[in-house]
Amino acid sequence: MTVLYVLLAVLLLAILIVVHELGHFSAARLMKIEVREFSVGFGPKLLGCKSRKHETDFSLRAIPLGGFCAFYGEDDPTGESKDDPRALAKQSVWKRMFVILMGPVMNFVLAFVVAAGFYMIGGVQTVTGLDPYIVSVTASGPAHDAGMKDGDIITAVNGNDVLDGTMDTLIGMIDAWHEGDDPLDLTVQRGDETLQMELTPFFDEEEKKMRIGVMIGGRYRTETVRVSPAEAIAESWRYCVYAGGAIFEALGNLVTKGEGLDQTSGPVGVISLVTEQVRENGLEMYIQLLVVISINLGIMNLLPIPGLDGSRLIFGLIEVIRGKPIPPEKEAIVHLCGMLLLFGLMIFFTFKDIIRLFN
Repeated sequence: MTVLYVLLAVLLLAILIVVHELGHFSAARLMKIEVREFSVGFGPKLLGCKSRKHETDFSLRAIPLGGFCAFYGEDDPTGESKDDPRALAKQSVWKRMFVILMGPVMNFVLAFVVAAGFYMIGGVQTVTGLDPYIVSVTASGPAHDAGMKDGDIITAVNGNDVLDGTMDTLIGMIDAWHEGDDPLDLTVQRGDETLQMELTPFFDEEEKKMRIGVMIGGRYRTETVRVSPAEAIAESWRYCVYAGGAIFEALGNLVTKGEGLDQTSGPVGVISLVTEQVRENGLEMYIQLLVVISINLGIMNLLPIPGLDGSRLIFGLIEVIRGKPIPPEKEAIVHLCGMLLLFGLMIFFTFKDIIRLFN
């Protein structure tokens, strides 16, 4: 089963890569820009064929962690193809920018369409309440002394049900305890086990309320509701916007505060994450990860990093402002240096991911 989940994770990455490169490829066909090769994967070629009409090589390569859509004369540091009418640099700047932009755009479209389709078929989960649970138990306190553990769920206090869809009832019953009252009789759910505990709250002078020495959190209670196609589309839009905002926020924190740097992963880490999450949470998590990673891939490719689509768009904008292009050889050197850096980072994070797996 683990092998199956790994294959599903690899398939997820392959889908995202193929859709991204198909965005470039389809836009190039539309703009009459010739494509030299369309490849899924890097490294040695495993399978290949050639289009007789367009002279495009289609290939499947050994390392399924990326792909590319190569145009005639693209990234030519020697300038050998500068006079070739098929060369990318010979095309209109607006055509080139459109072709470059359509790769990330297709990742956004994929995320939106997949999410909308999932909501149409499976419905939308709506929140119907909030169930309290114990996030953490203070090292010394009534709850710790009574044997309570992180993750426990208090289902009743003195025989009164507190799972009523709010956190207020449980917190209110603890706060209502007074000095001299009998200890609270708690019914606690721990996995499949039901436990009875007695404990006496204490008054927290700093917070001015009764406490039992725990941090209480809330788990959303949800139910799936069937929705119309229009509602599914609206919900897909909201989810994609939310996911995109979360990604931008994480990138901002990474750059400004260094937050999340230790959690940064390469392809192996992504495959490991998808494998673990899908094994534990099933198809719904697979769809969610596909949507989020597709949006993430689209955003990352739009960053102005040499070698990525965002950098090529920047060169296009500079050309529009200057009224003439930067020499293709110089631009090619910048992109090639960027690609070398990106490959180096990918190798670094791959080793880091492998070490993390063994640890």
